[in-house]
Amino acid sequence: MSGSDARALSRSLLDLCRMRKLTIATAESCTGGLVAGALTDIPGSSDVIDRGFVTYSNDAKRAMLGVKATTLATFGAVSKETATAMAIGALEKAGVDLAVSITGIAGPGGATPGKPVGLVHFAVAARDGRILHRECRFGAVGRSVVRQRSVVEALRMLMELARGPLATAKPSREAASRLRQRVARSPRRSPAKRRRPPRA
Repeated sequence: MSGSDARALSRSLLDLCRMRKLTIATAESCTGGLVAGALTDIPGSSDVIDRGFVTYSNDAKRAMLGVKATTLATFGAVSKETATAMAIGALEKAGVDLAVSITGIAGPGGATPGKPVGLVHFAVAARDGRILHRECRFGAVGRSVVRQRSVVEALRMLMELARGPLATAKPSREAASRLRQRVARSPRRSPAKRRRPPRA
C-alpha cells in the first residue's frame, strides 16, 4: 500500500461525502493523525472533515473520547471494545455523520501475549447507528508499513459506511420495515377444518 493509494481513496471518499453531504471525524492512536492528514492533504476537504482526535495515551482516550476506564482495564487499549468506544466517542463529541477510530501496535515493541506487533483494531460509527469493526494483523512488517496500511484500511471502511443508507431512514424505521417484510413473507394461516367422514 503506497501513499498514492491513500491519496486516491481520500479523493474518492471526499467526493462521495460531498455528494451525500456527510461530515467526518477521526480518532487515532497508533497512526497519530495520519488518516486526518491524508484527508486534509486534499484541497477543499474542509467541507467534509470536521476534526481529528489524536488519543495516544489511555488518559487521552478517556478525556477526549469518553472511553471508560473499565473498558481499557478489561480489554486493553488495543481491542475491539476500545476501538468501538473511540469511534462512538468521536461521533458524539464532534456531532458528525461518520467517525473512524484506529488503535494498534505498530512496533517494533509493545507486543503482549495474544496481541502481537502489527495487530490493529478499526471501528467506524455512523450517525444512523451502524457500527463496523475490523481486526487486521499486518505482522512485523515495520512501523511505517503498519501505519500506512492502517490509513488505507480506515479510509476503505469509511467508504463502506458512506455508501450506506445514512441520509435516508433512521434505525427505528429500518427495523420496522424489516419487521413488516418478515410479516409479509409469512402470512398468518387459519387452522384447517376437519372434514367429517361420510355416513355409511
